[in-house]
Amino acid sequence: MSIHCSCFKDADLGVGCGRGVHPTKAAKLQLWDNGVDLLNIRGYRLSIRTFFRLFAHVQMLPILESGEETLVGGQAVMEGVMMRAPHSYCVAVRKPSGEIVTEEMPVARVSEKHSYFKWPILRGLGTLGQAMSLGMHALKFSANAALDDGTKPAEAASESKPAVSSLMMNAQVVFSLLFFIVLYKLIPLSITTYLAKWYPAIKGQFLNGLVDGLIRITIFLGFLFILSRSKDIRRVFEYHGAEHKVVFNFESGKPVNVVNAQQFVTWHPRCGTSFMFVIMLISMLVYMFIPVQGFAAKLAIRIALLPLIAGLSYELIRFAAKRRGSFLALLTAPGLWTQRITTKPPSDEQAAVAIRALDGAMALEARQGGELVIA
Repeated sequence: MSIHCSCFKDADLGVGCGRGVHPTKAAKLQLWDNGVDLLNIRGYRLSIRTFFRLFAHVQMLPILESGEETLVGGQAVMEGVMMRAPHSYCVAVRKPSGEIVTEEMPVARVSEKHSYFKWPILRGLGTLGQAMSLGMHALKFSANAALDDGTKPAEAASESKPAVSSLMMNAQVVFSLLFFIVLYKLIPLSITTYLAKWYPAIKGQFLNGLVDGLIRITIFLGFLFILSRSKDIRRVFEYHGAEHKVVFNFESGKPVNVVNAQQFVTWHPRCGTSFMFVIMLISMLVYMFIPVQGFAAKLAIRIALLPLIAGLSYELIRFAAKRRGSFLALLTAPGLWTQRITTKPPSDEQAAVAIRALDGAMALEARQGGELVIA
């Protein structure tokens, strides 16, 4: 693993690393709040504001990341982008000073470490698990980079602990998992059960699963819309758009630069937003045909079947990405429409960060002798 400060030069953007670059909008988004501390564990301090911003980013991970292991893909993070090649990883983050810092490391495919992850369904679980792990690692790096406003002396900064620790990230994972189960499993089922008391027809297995699924999708879209109103999350969505534009630019075979990247659209079929929407649709179909009675049993089966549904959804996304004109590809269309919420047109500076992340991943891939795959 290597971490460096990147200087860049671009005809449109000027020279980075503090020479001639005005602080970007990132400087206006102070992620650190000197108000009330929420956590103070082993010397780590995290404000309430920062905790909930980090929580929102963790909730966005499945929506923002691309989990396909054989293609170039990425993920938006705090003030930056993570790019993944088949055997390498690089995250680039623009600090409040305007400087771009990167972290890169080699990453083996999960199917190369364990052969059973080459099998259908299981390959989706392995790839998605690795993608989430890398996403959390990238989010931790980006949060610490974004929190570094450069006010600390160099010696003090090198000796101080990171603002966001592994302990805090693990706490976020547990909290986010519980939040996911409550928001997308418990609440839809509770509302459906309540409605069934007033409308007996909903008690039927097919209609019960349909209503439960529609409520889940409504909650999902409402949650995305609420988060999109946040200036901080909107910037993440702009970096999400930058990531998609740069990946499209790379896949087109054209030289990867800001001008070319900005010519492409911001929605991509391998996006995590499409994956989440497919999960919603597949789960609705599965629950319609499972003969389970009782609230507790229905909730338990919804949680237990989540890995299977995730694996099936991965296979469908994988198929749709390769056969975009097929009938099954139509199931991914709602996810592409939803990306109008989760992706926004990026600025040239944001596109430059995504390109820096891709360049880092591609350079490391070349040093390892890996094949640079163009979808």
